[in-house]
Amino acid sequence: MSTASFSVFFALLSLATWGGVALTGILVFARHRDPSARWGRVFDDLAANALWLAGVVAFVTTLGSLYYSEVAHFVPCPLCWYQRIAMYPLTIVLLVAAVRRDRTVWYYAIGPALIGAGFALYHAQLQAFPDQGSSFCTLSEPCTTRFVWEFGFVSLPFMALSAFVFIITMLFVARAAGPSAPGSITSPSPQSSEQQ
Repeated sequence: MSTASFSVFFALLSLATWGGVALTGILVFARHRDPSARWGRVFDDLAANALWLAGVVAFVTTLGSLYYSEVAHFVPCPLCWYQRIAMYPLTIVLLVAAVRRDRTVWYYAIGPALIGAGFALYHAQLQAFPDQGSSFCTLSEPCTTRFVWEFGFVSLPFMALSAFVFIITMLFVARAAGPSAPGSITSPSPQSSEQQ
């Protein structure tokens, strides 16, 4: 499979994450209007799997970025590295949280996700309008180089932005469902240890 084919594939995945964010918004609205309706149950199912979905998106994004730098030999610019610094730890943190069903991951995952989204948003608009220049850019590693430009707007930072926004959305969904799911791995309460 060629780099061009991979780029189309990753661009489609990126657009799918935006679709997932939009559908989640619709589910939240429908659940708010009538929690007992079928949409409320669909939202509850989504909340039960939100951390897994966020972890998988972080994992695929990490693999994609490694493919572009290590296989396609695209040189990451400083803004790309800041996005990677935010994304790579999220892969491990979110997958561990999903296994543990630990929805309190919100507290330590939302910060890197928001910071990464901020860098990705700035970088995406910089590639969309490259004439503005940037203090992050260097001659050897320009931030405005469009290694990927699918469908006339999907760039590498746009893909990263879509992943960060999806992860942030899933963190909100998981948080709305409560601190942890039934059967999650939690430490025993002080009362239960006293009773033993």
